[in-house]
Amino acid sequence: MIDISLAKIFDQYPDRHYIMFGGKGGLGKTTFSAATAYYLAKQGKRVLVFSVDPQASLSDIFKRDIFGKGPTEIMPNLYAQEIDADHRVKEYQQEIRQKILDMYRMDKIPEEIESYIQAAAAEPAMEESAIFDEVVDIVVKGGYDYYIYDLVPLGHALYYLSMASVYDEWIDKITNLRQQMREYDQVAAVIRHEKEIDEDAILNELLYIKERINKSSGILTDKEKTAFFFVVTAEEMVINDTVKAAELFAKFDVPMSGYIVNRVLSQELKGQHIPEYLKNRLTMQEHYLQVINDTFKNQILAYVPEMERDVTGLQMIENLAKRMF
Repeated sequence: MIDISLAKIFDQYPDRHYIMFGGKGGLGKTTFSAATAYYLAKQGKRVLVFSVDPQASLSDIFKRDIFGKGPTEIMPNLYAQEIDADHRVKEYQQEIRQKILDMYRMDKIPEEIESYIQAAAAEPAMEESAIFDEVVDIVVKGGYDYYIYDLVPLGHALYYLSMASVYDEWIDKITNLRQQMREYDQVAAVIRHEKEIDEDAILNELLYIKERINKSSGILTDKEKTAFFFVVTAEEMVINDTVKAAELFAKFDVPMSGYIVNRVLSQELKGQHIPEYLKNRLTMQEHYLQVINDTFKNQILAYVPEMERDVTGLQMIENLAKRMF
């Protein structure tokens, strides 16, 4: 079993400043995100780790209530953020109201439009959309050497990643249509001998959204700047799901950097007097570690042992970081 230090990956690819950990729920993505942020911060890098999961647990891991409070300093160079999607949705609603008032020079939002705004905010997709938009804000704003995405479990992560391309395509079509309308307006203005027409506020808004989405989706697929690590454990279902997910992620051109095997039980246990169930677990693990080795071959970057207790608090995060790097 080859054990490669993850630190070498960061040394070999210093331009990869957007780091993501993916995998099924409960495999250790969030703790790996926190430990990587800790390691990089200790190297003198300014790091922001943020969650795109509505059920985020960075607050639990850092033992700090950071939910909805923006980037919060955990220790020198390390900042963490959990996004308050509800607050973001309310901001959305207010922005939409204001834009309608400004664009159409209204004094008050018509009742039927207000009902639509309220109904749209209750849609389940609105929460994901709000988080996606907040993430765009985070990466567009800049200010950090490294951005570590604490991703949602596989299915939702694919949905999240696909949002960028779906949004991009949709905004492209709408923008092109609006630009065509703008050209017709300009021709009509010439025919009417008008010197100029009013600025197109809707087109400007679409171009603004398009620029933001392009920047965010560009990061997700940039092989020079982005590193995506899959977390896997020595279990049949986890391995099978990881293989399928890796194929799907490849379709979105997500740059795969390698696999990290988590919760590896020590082989030293075999020589000790241990319960029968633990012996069985070790035998099963031995088999599936071989499957992992055969399946992912030289893409395996690290084997991380089962920790002695839950990874919460800076001391345990430091212990995990030492095992990872």
